[in-house]
Amino acid sequence: MLTTRTTLFAALSMAAALTLTSCAGGSPAATPSAASETSTFNTADVIFAQMMIPHHEQAVEMSDDLLAKDGIDQDVVDLAADIKTAQQPEIDRMQGWLTEWDAEEDSMAGMDHGSDGMMSAEDMTMLQDASGTDASRLFLQQMTLHHEGAVAMAQLEIDDGENADAVKMATGIVTTQTAEIAVMADLLETL
Repeated sequence: MLTTRTTLFAALSMAAALTLTSCAGGSPAATPSAASETSTFNTADVIFAQMMIPHHEQAVEMSDDLLAKDGIDQDVVDLAADIKTAQQPEIDRMQGWLTEWDAEEDSMAGMDHGSDGMMSAEDMTMLQDASGTDASRLFLQQMTLHHEGAVAMAQLEIDDGENADAVKMATGIVTTQTAEIAVMADLLETL
């Protein structure tokens, strides 16, 4: 009986060792690649990228409009430069995800000017036409609404997204843009 038990244990150990060895050997079917893990996504991830790209593009445009003006408060200029610097690389990453996911960029699908923080054409013209302190104030007011919309969209991704990189970006957007909203509120009080 001891011999049968020892033989059975040895056979099970051998089978387990062979199984682990074949998995560790890196056969494509047995070991998922890092690319397949990072390319896991769902509809929420696609919608997040599709909606956040034009949202970020508009923030970059608003920042460019402000940065092209003279007589703007330096703290507001610095904030606009920071927004532009942060959001352009995120646009590039999201466009890459959509390509990887074989999804259309669908630039304005589902965008609801106002509730998602997007500025209307009239809002953008007002910012382009403003100057000095009025431009600084208008930029801060519009960008606050814009950021609030981005935070809401990012929170949906955090709640419903599956792609770890997209959820990580969304978490960063919530953190960064919530902090910037507080900075903008403080700046508005000084103008």
